[in-house]
Amino acid sequence: MQIGKAFTQPIPGRRSGFLAASVVVLSLSGASSLAAPSRALAAPTLVSGASPFAPGCNGAPQTGTNYPNAEVEPFLAVDPTDPDHLIAVWQQDRWSDGGANGLATGVSWDAGQTWVRTFAHFSRCAGGNASNGGDYERASDPWVTFSPDGVAHQISLSLANQLTDSAILVSRSTSGGFFWSDPIALKIDTGDPNILNDKESITADPLRSRFVYAVWDRLDATQPFIQGPTWFSRTTNGGKTWERARIIYDPGLDAQTIANQIVVLPDGTLVNVFTLITDESTDSPSFSVAIIRSRNRGATWSTPTIVSTLESIGVVDVETGEPVRTGDIVPMIAVDPRSGTLTIVWQDARFSGGVRDGIAYSRSTDGGRTWSPPAQVNQAPNVQAFTAAVAARDGRVAVTYYDFRNDTPDAATLLTNTWKVTSQDGGMTWQETPLSGPFDMRTAPDARGFFVGDYEGLVARRGSFDPLFVTANSGDLDNRTDVFTIAADLEQVLTMGAVPNGRDELNLQPRSPRDRVRAHRESPRFAE
Repeated sequence: MQIGKAFTQPIPGRRSGFLAASVVVLSLSGASSLAAPSRALAAPTLVSGASPFAPGCNGAPQTGTNYPNAEVEPFLAVDPTDPDHLIAVWQQDRWSDGGANGLATGVSWDAGQTWVRTFAHFSRCAGGNASNGGDYERASDPWVTFSPDGVAHQISLSLANQLTDSAILVSRSTSGGFFWSDPIALKIDTGDPNILNDKESITADPLRSRFVYAVWDRLDATQPFIQGPTWFSRTTNGGKTWERARIIYDPGLDAQTIANQIVVLPDGTLVNVFTLITDESTDSPSFSVAIIRSRNRGATWSTPTIVSTLESIGVVDVETGEPVRTGDIVPMIAVDPRSGTLTIVWQDARFSGGVRDGIAYSRSTDGGRTWSPPAQVNQAPNVQAFTAAVAARDGRVAVTYYDFRNDTPDAATLLTNTWKVTSQDGGMTWQETPLSGPFDMRTAPDARGFFVGDYEGLVARRGSFDPLFVTANSGDLDNRTDVFTIAADLEQVLTMGAVPNGRDELNLQPRSPRDRVRAHRESPRFAE
């Protein structure tokens, strides 16, 4: 890849004509390091680039192993006022024991063909300090959203003091993503290693620019059993100020929520999805996909509706038994903005009788009150599939995921592909699209398992679905991973009869429920 130097010059922007910014421009003329697939595949567009962060930028001694130039866990948003305007976010320079040096931002005004990179001040490496509200050593769990007026909002889990301090920070951009406001803290916990804010997300109300919603779980281990209720905050003035954070659902002792995400129905109802974990201290905790609803823009919330049990067993390298950290307890939700149909996808091993994880799909046409039985959507069911994303629009739905169908018996590599499936009939039939050629997952950072993200990005745009995904640069330990997208009109659609299944993955050793839950916590104290 070729990376341009940082420069300051006018940059075209539709709101003010030109914007002066200090940014890094990524030249996309260089070839990626993706291995060639077995059939013609359009070249993905590189979104990320070389790390902008200097060694030691955290400002304090750090634990764990850092992976410079390693980008993971991307998310993507499309501007409702301009479908060619995209903002991508991801973790930059991942650490093995939690978080990254900072959260990077990519901005495109030409539907993802070229990208300008910048960042909000969510950590010291990204320009945060005591005066601007970003005085944190690491940041994690990036998420970005657009309001109807084109204002962008971004959120971070920021960490300090050897990850014992945690904060949920938000920032907004009125310049299309080139400049970001100083962070506002929605919740700060300091000095207590038994408290951790985690797995936050942010959603702008698509009907009212004044309202933006943030949601996360907050773990409390000061009691004999852990407690992890859902916390919520909102702004009613477009992100200028935020309401005091509060609990909107408490599952009680020895229980928690995780992966909270809000979508908004056409009638304005908020739907928050999460994984509900109960009996967490036991050897057999219970996992369910659940939702709560609000009909008054978050003022009050319903009791939970259980969508389904979540029966993931986790993902491993079949040759070595080493773990792959995936979205195994992270359901993803989408709403069709016209029909209001809700879709949730998650990892689940029920389709193979508990042998291997696949991708489960369920939909609701009555605002989340009732849900269809889970159906399998990954197209090579005899290999593990994981880390699903979902988007929906105009009666169509798309799902992206990874799988191992092209892996070989060579224990030195774990060949992985990225795929997208699209349905136009409510999930009855699917068309599959390859997004990346095989890459070696064993090159990815080790964050309690080989790691490209607990989630990936996918948006509906101009009648198509644009993905944002991470692949490993096989064998390149100085540049382990990168973020890519691919234009929908360049994708190569496969007929179902031509889908290779790969070899059967049998006799897998399931990861223990405790290990899988703790792998997702961005603090060593909560991963013990």
